[in-house]
Amino acid sequence: MQIKTLLKNSSPLFSFEFFPPKTDEGLSALLETVSSLKDLNPSYVSITYGAGGNTRAKTVELVAKIKRDIGLETAAHLTCVGHSQNELKDILTELQQKGIENIVALRGDPPKGETRFTPAPNGFRYASELTAFIRKNFQFSIGVAGYPEKHIESPSLESDIQHLKEKIEAGGDFVITQLFFDNAHYYSYVKRLRALGVTVPVVAGIMPITDVEQTKRFTTMCGASIPAPLLAKLESAATDKEKIAEIGVEHSVSQCQDLLENKVPGIHFYTLNKSRSTREILERLKKCGATR
Repeated sequence: MQIKTLLKNSSPLFSFEFFPPKTDEGLSALLETVSSLKDLNPSYVSITYGAGGNTRAKTVELVAKIKRDIGLETAAHLTCVGHSQNELKDILTELQQKGIENIVALRGDPPKGETRFTPAPNGFRYASELTAFIRKNFQFSIGVAGYPEKHIESPSLESDIQHLKEKIEAGGDFVITQLFFDNAHYYSYVKRLRALGVTVPVVAGIMPITDVEQTKRFTTMCGASIPAPLLAKLESAATDKEKIAEIGVEHSVSQCQDLLENKVPGIHFYTLNKSRSTREILERLKKCGATR
């Protein structure tokens, strides 16, 4: 089923994001992880797409396997990186033939070692162009990325929000935000979008913290911030992985409770291919009556 329909009929939605492993052993382990989370009834799962399109085959294989063999709705990420329009059309046709109904359309990051994004010959420079291309040629439900604290390449949040509006006008059906740890950023972001006339659902991206240094790297890469009190609490745990994971779970539960009370249309968990923290968060939300 298309995610835009799910959002219309049964929000709030809960969804999980995974990335294609590099090895066959990793693939088997990931499929086991996805299977183990099925009983949490996610509305859909999404599979990322590597820089340079280097996980193209694995992304297609994974979304098809998860939908066919595990029985969960899926969304395939697709980027502009390294692909001509004809190549993108071939990928989309293959996904369509495999019964995939949802795409997350992204510009994508420059390949490793490159600092500037360069479109492929006869390719696209912007996610809005990719979104318009998909909308014109296919019938997928299309998700696009939003950055509550702005994309690191944008000169300002206002400029970044204008780019998001262009993606929606090009055919985006819903937004999935980059991770954030302070809900105030999300609420302010949605308010700004609504003021510009953007009415599509804005799904909140939540990443359970399990590793302090890893989280610092991610926030630096994507332009997000860690609230000072949370960072101090994490750093006080030093190298105690269990304590760090518990702090991460507690913070995510608090975030999600507040988001759900404020009628968020969906929560998208960046799982990092792990199930423990995500499961713990959803089970705690269920116990306190925050989820159905």
